[in-house]
Amino acid sequence: MQTARTVRPVRVLAALLLTSALALAGCSAADDGGGSSSDAKAAAPGAQKGAADSGSASGAKASGAPKLTASAIIRTASLTVQVKDVPKALDDARTTVETAGGFIGNESTSRDARGHERTRVVLRVPSEKYDQVLGDLEGTGKLIDRSRKAEDVTDQVVDVESRIKSQRASVARVRELMDKATKLSDVVSLEGELSSREADLEALLAQQASLKDRTSLATITLSLSETPVKKAAAKDEDPGFLDALAGGWHVFVTLLRWIALAFGAVLPFAAVAALVVFVWVRLVRPRLPRRPAPATTAAPGAVPGFPAPSPAPAQRPAEGREEH
Repeated sequence: MQTARTVRPVRVLAALLLTSALALAGCSAADDGGGSSSDAKAAAPGAQKGAADSGSASGAKASGAPKLTASAIIRTASLTVQVKDVPKALDDARTTVETAGGFIGNESTSRDARGHERTRVVLRVPSEKYDQVLGDLEGTGKLIDRSRKAEDVTDQVVDVESRIKSQRASVARVRELMDKATKLSDVVSLEGELSSREADLEALLAQQASLKDRTSLATITLSLSETPVKKAAAKDEDPGFLDALAGGWHVFVTLLRWIALAFGAVLPFAAVAALVVFVWVRLVRPRLPRRPAPATTAAPGAVPGFPAPSPAPAQRPAEGREEH
């Protein structure tokens, strides 16, 4: 019984010691965790600052990167406008284009069978003023027809620029080879190659200049025509007495005019004919010698105004009568 009592306090003491050791271990672990967390917190601002620095650096690189090439677009338009005064409208269009920084290209003027004037001009205006000039030209008169077209040639412009760069490098290499060549045959061959490549380069430069001109300046073809005389609106109602009277009077006046024209055309010939007849009757005919009337002998016993009696036929002797 005493042995059991002695063992039990020992066990309790051992349990207390173990619990104290575990508690101390937990506190040290907690202190280590807190220190590590504080270290992580202390390191976090540095990491965030580095991330911010890297972000700002990347942003700086992005802002310093070259911008994309603007789209190259060829803009063309065609306008047909009716105006009352073609020369005045043309002057206004010229002023509008020159104010916008453009110029007038081809110009042609003609008249139709009715005498209406018609002018056709080709206008070149900066692309940024294209819409403004187009609106101003549409307001000069009555718009009859309008067409617009936009062609994107950005790929073509980039391709031409790349080919020009490559061709220039090729020309430079050929020239370097010419400087190093020692044989006459090599020099002659390189000169022919250089001429060919320079001709290709000039063709590309001309194409580039054409694209630049067409993309920087828009083309507007403007047609101006005089406003035709407005015709009286046709009446849907049946014609009345006044309409018939006006139509008859118009026909009568037209007939008189044609008769007057015909009389005027015939009058010179009639005057000449009357003059000829007058001269013949009054001057020429009285002076002509008159022919005497033929004399006739009247038979005895004939009554004037009656024909002369015909003589009696002679009697022939009867047949079979003897002559005495």
